[in-house]
Amino acid sequence: MLCTTVRKESECVFMKKDGCSFNGGSCSPVVEKCEGCSKTTDFNSEKYCISFPDPTAKWKNGNCNLATHIKVEIESSAQKLNPLKASKRGH
Repeated sequence: MLCTTVRKESECVFMKKDGCSFNGGSCSPVVEKCEGCSKTTDFNSEKYCISFPDPTAKWKNGNCNLATHIKVEIESSAQKLNPLKASKRGH
């Protein structure tokens, strides 16, 4: 349904016939850590996340999994060899 509270005229899964069903009745503005994310949009001179209504909760336990401005580095470790198989290959 279309939002009628904060993000007017945009789709929202929390909107019901009797209003916003999200905790508190409306979305929360983005936090400082969200600056630079492509999922933030201006509504009524405030920035809001278009993917999640409470950005503070997404950053509570580390990085937000929806953030587009954070690059996650994956460590590429050397492949572990089984010592028994390695000794058989040597012969």
